[in-house]
Amino acid sequence: MIEARRLHILRAVADHRTVTAAAAALYLTPSAVSQQLTALEQETGHRLVERGAKGVRLTPAGEILLSHTNAVLAQLERAEAELAAYRSGAAGTVTVASFATGIALVVAPAVGRLAVTAPGIRIRVQDAEGDASLPMVLDRQVDVAVAVEYRGAPSADDPRLTHVPLYAEPFDAVVPVTHRLADAAEVPLAGLAKDPWIGPYPGNPCHDVVVLACESAGFQPRLEHSSDDFRAVVALASADAGVALVPRSALIGMDLTGVVVRPVDGVAPTRRVFAAVRRGAAEHPLIRPVLDALGEAAQG
Repeated sequence: MIEARRLHILRAVADHRTVTAAAAALYLTPSAVSQQLTALEQETGHRLVERGAKGVRLTPAGEILLSHTNAVLAQLERAEAELAAYRSGAAGTVTVASFATGIALVVAPAVGRLAVTAPGIRIRVQDAEGDASLPMVLDRQVDVAVAVEYRGAPSADDPRLTHVPLYAEPFDAVVPVTHRLADAAEVPLAGLAKDPWIGPYPGNPCHDVVVLACESAGFQPRLEHSSDDFRAVVALASADAGVALVPRSALIGMDLTGVVVRPVDGVAPTRRVFAAVRRGAAEHPLIRPVLDALGEAAQG
């Protein structure tokens, strides 16, 4: 009989590519992870992982088991949801990870709604960039992620996750008031090709949006200044340090002295925001109200 907790460890190793990283995500020791993998291999009668200088990879047998693992763990999530619904005590704690603007735009309003509509549900919020929150869901560190589509992100049909679209927003051009395009009604990205740029660090989903938009306009942005805090990005632009693309909602309530904000000419780069939970967990009586409240907050 295969133990479900060992399947969860197998998936973590497949996701993180090393035993050490998987162990850290699962709050286990590397030796405990290795022992559980060995036990799983004994249960299945197959070698499931191969260790190399660059980490761990699944064998063909391991890949077969992983494909079933996603379905098994999703079904267990559904079973937990149905049992919780049977108990029907819609009271408990749900942990939500979100990037900062998402917290302000949808998470905080959802917390306010739930205080009225589902007072038995306690929300714990963790600030995490969009590329970090999805692994946190898969590793069971949080229940819900509010994340951003980015290059390399799990797709909407990923068998491990259920995606719930929330909202999409354009990026606006932020340029110093002295910039040659400051008076333009719309800023063509190609017109910024020779400027120094300010933007998020690589790995931040917004970094991908900026770089891909510039590449589509025919150039590679010269990123001279990096910050994941858009207040810092705007402050640097106001100091004439460069130009930037910033999500529109991140500019709400910000001091824009020294800069002008203009829409991008043509098709504006866009960040698409969604909520994600482990496959099978969306109908859990604690999680369903949270997803509904996030959706209502996104619609305004």
